[in-house]
Amino acid sequence: MGARCSKLNAILLCGIAQLPIAAFAAQPIIDDKSFEEALPQLDAPPMESIEEWQKAQDAREQAEAPRAEADELLAEPPATDPLLDAPMPPIETFDAEPPPSPTQGNDAEQQSMRYAYRIEGLAGDGEFAELFRRIRQRFEDLSALDDGDGRAENRSGIQARARQDRQLLLDILSGEGFFDATVDLSVDRSGEQAQPVTLVLNVVTGKRYRLGMIAFAAAPVEPIDLITSNFAPKTGDPIIADEIVGAEANVSIKLPENGYPFAKIGQRDILLDSELGTGDYTLPIETGPRSYFGTIITEGKTAFGANHIEVLRRFKTGDLYDARKVDDLQAALVATGLLSTVSVEPVASNETAPDGTPYANLLVRQEAGPPRTIAASAGYSTGQGLRAEGSWTHRNLSPPEGALAANLVLGTQEQAASVSFQRSNAGKRDRNIEITLSALRNDYDAFDALTGRLAGILSYVSTPIWQKKFTYSFGFELLGTYERSYNFGRNLRDRQLYYVGALPVQAGFDTSNDLLNPTKGFRLNLRISPETSLGDGSRVYVRTLLDGSYYKAFNESFVLAARARIGSINGTSRNSLPPSRRYYGGGGGSVRGFGYQQLGPRDPNNDPIGGRSLNEFAIEGRYRFGNFGVVGFVDAGQVYESSLPKFDDWRFGAGIGGRFYTNFGPMRVDVATPINRRPGESRIAFYVSLGQAF
Repeated sequence: MGARCSKLNAILLCGIAQLPIAAFAAQPIIDDKSFEEALPQLDAPPMESIEEWQKAQDAREQAEAPRAEADELLAEPPATDPLLDAPMPPIETFDAEPPPSPTQGNDAEQQSMRYAYRIEGLAGDGEFAELFRRIRQRFEDLSALDDGDGRAENRSGIQARARQDRQLLLDILSGEGFFDATVDLSVDRSGEQAQPVTLVLNVVTGKRYRLGMIAFAAAPVEPIDLITSNFAPKTGDPIIADEIVGAEANVSIKLPENGYPFAKIGQRDILLDSELGTGDYTLPIETGPRSYFGTIITEGKTAFGANHIEVLRRFKTGDLYDARKVDDLQAALVATGLLSTVSVEPVASNETAPDGTPYANLLVRQEAGPPRTIAASAGYSTGQGLRAEGSWTHRNLSPPEGALAANLVLGTQEQAASVSFQRSNAGKRDRNIEITLSALRNDYDAFDALTGRLAGILSYVSTPIWQKKFTYSFGFELLGTYERSYNFGRNLRDRQLYYVGALPVQAGFDTSNDLLNPTKGFRLNLRISPETSLGDGSRVYVRTLLDGSYYKAFNESFVLAARARIGSINGTSRNSLPPSRRYYGGGGGSVRGFGYQQLGPRDPNNDPIGGRSLNEFAIEGRYRFGNFGVVGFVDAGQVYESSLPKFDDWRFGAGIGGRFYTNFGPMRVDVATPINRRPGESRIAFYVSLGQAF
């Protein structure tokens, strides 16, 4: 009744306020009929019961609970701490005892908060099913919630991760063309109380935008489709951020590769039309002048001058500018090993070619590195024992790139000292000339020798930085060697002095993808060396060796590798050959499972004496996992007294190896055993070296 009275009073007061004072005094305020009409009807439906009202309130609170909990969980922290406004306690009541350590107190308070999360709205079997799967995968790869493994120190930690992931998901969706997407956060408490809190990222993707008009604000280029043909996205394609950025990067690369060294890509503009679901794309480009290669200018602490840099380049002045050739020149400068830092960049020139095209000069900034190097290495293999090698090199003693090197080898069965002079890029890129003078001592079961050697070679070979498809070398060797081997005429081992002259020639063809760790392709290498030996009479003969290897990758982890080798010496008998010039088999680079040089014919003392021909074969299965790998292998081979290999009486070795992959090549450890082992042969052979076996 109170509510009705209030309504009536309001009506009355309203009527009073609208009447003039004179009317108020002269006539009744309201007649009886109007008063009755203004009264509310008393036959309205009865009010709901208290029980029904309470049920409605409970249902409403239950429906709003997840949102309320999400708001509470993700609420902003207070701007100020209420404790900061409280007065400080008196000094006499201050507790000087240190606070309890983190391990003290209530264990329940020390436990981190547990949580889980899920994404709603990115599932289904429609046209976007695969796309949504990729979006979810990318989100999981970058998600802070996912990285937290379901635990956080406190509620603020969960809050920070959730907000970060919400923005991450929005960014990923925008990157796939869903610019109208929304992501709301809520909490699912439908499970049991003991279960972790579950955060729900509710996604509404909206429409996916597609490219409308594509335009490039650029001057005309040659050829006229240089820009458009290298921009992959087309009108009607989804606006995918990665594809747009990749296409822009491709244009920025192709322009300098086709004569535009000063091209610059501007900031893109995409105008979205929400009704059509399209975006008109515009990219401003400053192409700069189309240019030819000009002259080379160098500055800084130089290791060599512009004239030698011209030897290293693969282009001539007047050729159309190509950034790939500039990168190639910079890599060649790095490969000299003489520079600590180097950069090559185009600079504008005031000169033009006869056809009016401007030249772009190349500025080479050099900083010469230390020219001297000291290096050392060590290894071990069954049959050769321990071997340590050290060297000192001055890489630019005679500029440009004239190096002097001294080398020392100390081993249980080999000792050597040598000095060599090498001119790299001698008048032509990748052409090397080397002169070597050495003295060495070998002490093997097959022979021991004291040898002096003078050799010269001109070569075009591969290096770890520059692997070439075709390589070659040719040169000369002059040897004086005093060797002991078994003399069948006298039935004993004795020494003999030999003088050997040789003109070795070598050619190689390589399609493999890596010098030290190939996984595909093949290699062929042929070495022919006409030689003459002056010992017991004069002999002229030819040593020939053919190597081939093949590599097949079945997936990223497994590679099958195979190798074959055939060697032959024609023109003289075995006994007329210096023992060090014969063929031997066995060892880490030959047939594993056998000692070094242990295959083939033997003397009455069961020592190997070598032969005039050989054949070898090996097959490996290489499995890699991360920076480590395991290899199983079978090797086979034999050495023969005849000048041509007979391909019979094969000896086999089998084993397993481990690999540790570094940035400069794999470290190799192999253990092998001979199959059908014969008396005197070791059960186990062990090899350690750098690089694969072949």
